[in-house]
Amino acid sequence: MAYFAGVDLGATNLRAAVANDAGEVLAVERRATPQGPAGIAVTEAVLDAVRDAAASAGIDTRNLAGVGIGSIGPLDLAAGVVEDPANLPPAVERIPLVGPLQELAATDRVFLHNDTAAGVIGERFFSDRNPDDMVYVTISSGIGAGVAVDGHVLSGWDGNAGEVGHMVLDPEGRRTCGCGRDGHWEAYCSGNSIPKYTRDLHDGEDTALPLDDPDFSAKDVFDNPDDPLARRVIEKTADWNAMGITNIVDAYAPIVIYVGGAVALHNEELVLDPIRDRVQDLVFANVPDIQLTTLGDDVVLKGAVASAITGGTGDRSNAY
Repeated sequence: MAYFAGVDLGATNLRAAVANDAGEVLAVERRATPQGPAGIAVTEAVLDAVRDAAASAGIDTRNLAGVGIGSIGPLDLAAGVVEDPANLPPAVERIPLVGPLQELAATDRVFLHNDTAAGVIGERFFSDRNPDDMVYVTISSGIGAGVAVDGHVLSGWDGNAGEVGHMVLDPEGRRTCGCGRDGHWEAYCSGNSIPKYTRDLHDGEDTALPLDDPDFSAKDVFDNPDDPLARRVIEKTADWNAMGITNIVDAYAPIVIYVGGAVALHNEELVLDPIRDRVQDLVFANVPDIQLTTLGDDVVLKGAVASAITGGTGDRSNAY
């Protein structure tokens, strides 16, 4: 039996798993993502997490047959690194990943993806419904997509395909995205943006939402769907989300779209149901099946494991 490692590297937390060739996870290690003093500290934390997961599974890291990585970006695939990660301190300029993991595992089979690409790889490998044309969308602190077309997972020349949260939906640019540009999908509908959008939409009406609380969050909005302001925000974000999903459908013609991320996972009726209702009237051709991810919060980690097993594809016929 062969053994594989998967890494889910986020801006706040990282996880490493060791699994067998059937994708059964044998051990998981979790820890906070270092915020510096430099990128090499993040690299070392990743290596330590893989070592500890392997030790818990009783596997020597040099016996790992492959490693998959689902990571924050932006990526430089040619160099195998994260370059100037947007959600880490400026001092964390460059995070080497592929080379150090190749050395740790004594294998060239190390596959780096952005986190949403890892998500669609996980859905292709683990889900019962896994057509050649499918998309994984995350609606969380940010918005992104992993796309498989004709059986090929799209990465782009630099590994940064699928940054759909930065597609322009509002040509008037009434909201500025966290990236500094205007009118992006993510500026209206991500978990980080919804509190700011709610304050922008407030026109003085009575509301129970704690708008002045520094800890006011998207959760407060979705937990109070009968509040007039919350209801208006939920309706407006549904409109933007439906536009974004429609653009994905018309661009890539998926048969199924899996949706994950904290905003969607915890609010299916308020997030996915309105998207399903609206997309039917917006899509040019065939309307895909739109459903919650089957892998929950583990979609990126399991996608990284699936990448290691299948050579970066998620295709079960490519399994090691």
